[in-house]
Amino acid sequence: MLARIYVPARSATQSGRARSKYWVLEYEPATPRVVDPLMGWTSSDDMKQQLWVEFDTKEEAVAYAEKNGIPCQVFEPHLPQAKSKSYSDNFKFDRKVPWSH
Repeated sequence: MLARIYVPARSATQSGRARSKYWVLEYEPATPRVVDPLMGWTSSDDMKQQLWVEFDTKEEAVAYAEKNGIPCQVFEPHLPQAKSKSYSDNFKFDRKVPWSH
């Protein structure tokens, strides 16, 4: 069973970088989810989908996977481009984009 190693994305309500500094090893689903006809809930009989292991570095996660014989795929994180913004930039003389009003 293949495992994914990645840095989880922060939630939409999170502005900081608190839980985005660790790496996660997570198994890919082995069987598709099944919809319960009565209630409409989705379920699966694959218990490894519930396993989530956190590591401090990517190297630790890969070493754990190799030690336990788990084939893995590593996804590199997408780092955001940091832009410095200030209020005074709105009123610069050589502004690239004109005001809309």
